[in-house]
Amino acid sequence: MTNAYIPMTPEDREDMLAAIGVASADALFADIPASARAPDVSRLPAPLSEYDLVKELRALSNLNTAAGSVAFFRGGGVYRRYTPSVVSDIIRRGEFLTSYTPYQAEASQGTLQVAFEFQSIVCALTGMEVANAGMYDGASALAEACLMACRVTGRERLAIADSVNPRYARVVQTYAEPQGIAIDRVAAGSPALTNEHACLVLQTPDHYGRISLVDDGPSKLCKENGALLVVAADVMSLALFRPPREFGADIVVGDGQALGLSMSFGGPYVGLFTTKQEHIRQMPGRIVGQTTDLDGRRAFVLTLQAREQHIRRERASSNICTSEQLLALAATVYVGCLGKQGMQQVARLCYEKSHYAAKLIGNLRGWGLVYPDAPFFQEFVIRCPRPVAKVNYLLRRQGIIGGLDVSAQGESRMLVCVTETNTREEIDRLFEALEDMAGAE
Repeated sequence: MTNAYIPMTPEDREDMLAAIGVASADALFADIPASARAPDVSRLPAPLSEYDLVKELRALSNLNTAAGSVAFFRGGGVYRRYTPSVVSDIIRRGEFLTSYTPYQAEASQGTLQVAFEFQSIVCALTGMEVANAGMYDGASALAEACLMACRVTGRERLAIADSVNPRYARVVQTYAEPQGIAIDRVAAGSPALTNEHACLVLQTPDHYGRISLVDDGPSKLCKENGALLVVAADVMSLALFRPPREFGADIVVGDGQALGLSMSFGGPYVGLFTTKQEHIRQMPGRIVGQTTDLDGRRAFVLTLQAREQHIRRERASSNICTSEQLLALAATVYVGCLGKQGMQQVARLCYEKSHYAAKLIGNLRGWGLVYPDAPFFQEFVIRCPRPVAKVNYLLRRQGIIGGLDVSAQGESRMLVCVTETNTREEIDRLFEALEDMAGAE
């Protein structure tokens, strides 16, 4: 085996270690706790040639099942949606799909215009005043929103509703813990907020599919305690329901995956981040603005760019510096292709199809809805007569990908998701499969 793809020789390594005064690579990483180091790799199989490696990886990839070939009812933050072919046709053009993302956006008018249009779309959906050019994903956008709330209020304590997606909450904890920011999990229906909290974090629809922001009660509570209201919203639901801004939200974030991005095994996606004009200087990321050049022609400029490469590190509002512009372009093309009416139609299909499924399952003996009276958009929780893992195993044998396991307090519960891609035949198949399981009890 050659070292053709290894950029440094053993001599290079020795020279580098000597230059920094370390005896060995192990000594270089000695400060890292043993529990946090990389696992033992001594038992890995022998290296393969490129031919054999490609052959093995292809065999593994053939074990995957295309989502389009099964009835798919799983959501929980990542959704199967139909993406018009024009989206991939546009983003695969050479001027967009490059070997290096358009990092220095100020060098390209086309890239700047895409970012400006993306920001405009996000503002229109959320009802907020300003949006940035994109974040990593919805979870990191929420974490950045919490840090921003701490900067605005000067406080170091967060209140996160217990109905927020637990994966989002863990990302927030990862961001907050090293900075000494405390986190309190509070009841979504009656959050215990104090004047020590920088913000109250809600999600709508929440992790259980329920539409949780229906009045300005949370906003009033935040104002009484001098805190900000941070809302993580499902972007597709915003095409059908009133935007969070109308309920007094100060910061609204979300994930753009639903806007023309495939599930892609969990990423990459693009995060949405919006806020009020008064907080624009504390917003992470970058903002593109529209102006005119010396000849009076429409032009786009990088208006704000609060990144650590350009200002003192200790004053940086964020370490967001990698461009998600290609994914933002896909989202922009998707929304531009569907338009307002198309977005509303997709949202209505999600709403109507999911309610059709919920009505069927809600009347099924041995099953039933956990929150029968709660309004929902496209996801709902059902009660299962046997462990969710067993239910999903039996469904998978019939070509159905079941819902997400959200069991709690010893009760088997499944979060079922129905989008515009699910046909009536698929929903009926799911119902019949669950009915057969109930009959087998």
